[in-house]
Amino acid sequence: MRRFIILGILFSSFLTVNAQKRIPKDQYILYTGLVLTSDSLKPIPFVAVRHCKRGLVAYSDYLGHFAIAVKQGDTIYFEDIETKTNMHIIPDTLKYAKYYTVKLMVRDTVSLPTVFIHAMPMRSLFDHTIVSSNIPDDDLEQARKNLEAEALKEAMKLKPTDAEFSQMVLAQTRANQLYYYKQAPPNNYFNPLAWAKFIKAWKNGDFKKKKKKKSTY
Repeated sequence: MRRFIILGILFSSFLTVNAQKRIPKDQYILYTGLVLTSDSLKPIPFVAVRHCKRGLVAYSDYLGHFAIAVKQGDTIYFEDIETKTNMHIIPDTLKYAKYYTVKLMVRDTVSLPTVFIHAMPMRSLFDHTIVSSNIPDDDLEQARKNLEAEALKEAMKLKPTDAEFSQMVLAQTRANQLYYYKQAPPNNYFNPLAWAKFIKAWKNGDFKKKKKKKSTY
């Protein structure tokens, strides 16, 4: 009987020591929670969850729930356009690989610039202003203009050669050099087709000097 009591005490102490052990600091932790409003406790969807070093890592869903992988001591920011930015630091005394919190976000007041509306004294002035005013293009019209064929051609002329195209040209040049390795490359000195084209162009007068037009000034 005494042996069973001693074994029970040792087993209980072993469980207590294991329960008090902390997880390693470099181990990833599943950080989950809810993002709610502080006044009405309603879920806030699409809140940006940012890591202090890795940047944007997740968004909250339609019910305000989020889940990310973090480490102990990491700083997490919760950002939303209608609320103030909230910060949370993961504790470094965690005993489990799961951590759950409820973040309460305080709504922020957004001040818009003042807009003054003036009435036109006459209907004709209103029609003339609407017709002659320069209305800026919307996003769809700007995208259509940017995708026009002529605009793309001009943009391609000014765009420098990228690394992929340069590598392709270099590989093709090396392949052509290896194909005629240790032998003379072909030439068109004895090519009958090239001579036929040359004679035809000579007869057509393509090599004659063209007379310059006299200026009338």
